[in-house]
Amino acid sequence: MQHNDYILTLSCPDRTGIVYRVSGLLFELGCNILDSQQFGDDETGRFFLRVHFDLPPATSADALRERFDALARDYDMDMQVHDARRRQRLLIMVSKQGHCLNDLLFRVKSGQLHADIAAVVSNHNDYADLAASYGIPFHHLPVSGENKAQQERQILDLAEREGVDLVVLARYMQILSADMCRALSGRAINIHHSFLPSFKGARPYHQAHQRGVKIIGATAHYVTADLDEGPIIEQDIERVDHTMTAQDLTQVGSDVESLVLSRAVRSHIEHRILLNGARTVVFR
Repeated sequence: MQHNDYILTLSCPDRTGIVYRVSGLLFELGCNILDSQQFGDDETGRFFLRVHFDLPPATSADALRERFDALARDYDMDMQVHDARRRQRLLIMVSKQGHCLNDLLFRVKSGQLHADIAAVVSNHNDYADLAASYGIPFHHLPVSGENKAQQERQILDLAEREGVDLVVLARYMQILSADMCRALSGRAINIHHSFLPSFKGARPYHQAHQRGVKIIGATAHYVTADLDEGPIIEQDIERVDHTMTAQDLTQVGSDVESLVLSRAVRSHIEHRILLNGARTVVFR
């Protein structure tokens, strides 16, 4: 059976009656709740809710949003209603390490991610053929200190023109300006190795090898003007040992990065992430 399904996400000051009012309104509109998750944070005093529901054909999406807008005003809610059938549009940015790009291309092509890739942007030409093999437009936009502002404007114009919902920094090794971070606030995800701040800069896995680490990992987070300090979405680790070379660690790290980034992208496009100050609530 084809569902006419939507996803409601909200956060608001915690008080009694929120779930009752939301579920009651959905009942009045003839909606069938397919899945519901909630969380109340005692520290911040905020309540978070995600409801996946089926909207009857007789009820329009506009009528749904109008009724929920009134409820949002009553409860001071930060609320969104998303059409769950709509495929999110991604813009992937990459430099010279292509493992995350390759993983995302395959996951989208194979239907593992409910999304479309609008374009791939890179400051190098290395992965033009890879993007072309998937039929994805590739934009080579070199960047330097002299043209950085212009290059970022080209990226933002491309994102607007293509109706991009999410920008994914799939090992894009350039620091975004504060202006670009603000323009992409809440809709840009970055992946990095979890060694920060101990192993900053180039060749982190070689640094880790030299220090004899026993665990390596990766972190996906939203992009902010504070470098690698944005709200964390997903993390994972793998155990390593003294028998492994720096190249072995790099391979393990690449696999973890690809997995963590794909999980973060999935959580975002399925509307499972709600911001809680500098942290996130990620519903499974």
